[in-house]
Amino acid sequence: MIYVLLDGVGDLPHPDLDGKTPLEAAKTPTLDKIASNGVIGEVISVGKGIAPESDIAVFNMLGYKFEHEDYAGRGVIEAIGVGIDFKNGDLALRGNFSTLNEEEIITDRRAGRQIAKEDADGIAKELEEKVKFSDPDTRIVVVPTIGHRVTIRIRTSSQKLSSRITNTDPAYSNIGGMGVAKSGGDFLKIEKCLPLDDTESSKFTAKLVNEFSEQSIQIMKESEINKKRKEQNKKQLSCILLRD
Repeated sequence: MIYVLLDGVGDLPHPDLDGKTPLEAAKTPTLDKIASNGVIGEVISVGKGIAPESDIAVFNMLGYKFEHEDYAGRGVIEAIGVGIDFKNGDLALRGNFSTLNEEEIITDRRAGRQIAKEDADGIAKELEEKVKFSDPDTRIVVVPTIGHRVTIRIRTSSQKLSSRITNTDPAYSNIGGMGVAKSGGDFLKIEKCLPLDDTESSKFTAKLVNEFSEQSIQIMKESEINKKRKEQNKKQLSCILLRD
C-alpha cells in the first residue's frame, strides 16, 4: 500500500483564481485519476476548529491518538531524527531561521526559504560557541536541517527542563503540548517565552529560551556570514523563531 498525505494542499479560495483554491485551479491529471478511481471523504484529523501542525495531524491520520501531554512534541522527534543526543530532562525545540527589519519586525518567516548549507551551519556554530547562559551548566546544540529549518537542544546538569513553555514563534501556540496555528497578522515580532505553569522548572526553562533568543539576535546581526549575505542581496538570518 502507498500512503500519500498532501500536507496543506487545501488552502483557501482566492479572487485572482475566480474564487477557486490553488488546488481547484491547478491542472492535476494524476491526482484527478487517483480521485476518480477512489473514494472521496472528509475527516477531522485532530479536532473541530483546530489548525494543527503537520506532525500531530499526520500521527492522527495514521491512527495515533495522543492525549494532551502524552505527546513529546515535534522538537523531540526532529532532534532524534537528525541525530541529536536527547535524554529525559533536555529541551528540544524546532524553529525557523527568519528575517527581521531594523525594528525587529518579522519580514520573512523563512529567510528566503532556500539557505545555503554553509551559511546555516556557520551561523549554528557561532550560536553554539557564543551564546552564554546565566546558568554556567547550560549548553546548547543548534542543528540546521532543510532550508530554513533548524532544531535546538538545551541541556543543563542543574535541573530537568520543562516543555511547559510558550513558543517564541508568534504564528503558533502550544496548546496541550500540541502546536496549533494562530490567526495571521502583520507586524509580528518574536515573542517572549513564558512559563505555562508556576513550577520552577518551567520558569527556569523559559528564562533560558529567552536568553538564547536575545543573544542570538545580536550574534547573528554581527555575523560575517550575514554581512556577506547582504552583499549578495540575500535575506538576513536574523533570528530563530522557536516552537515545539
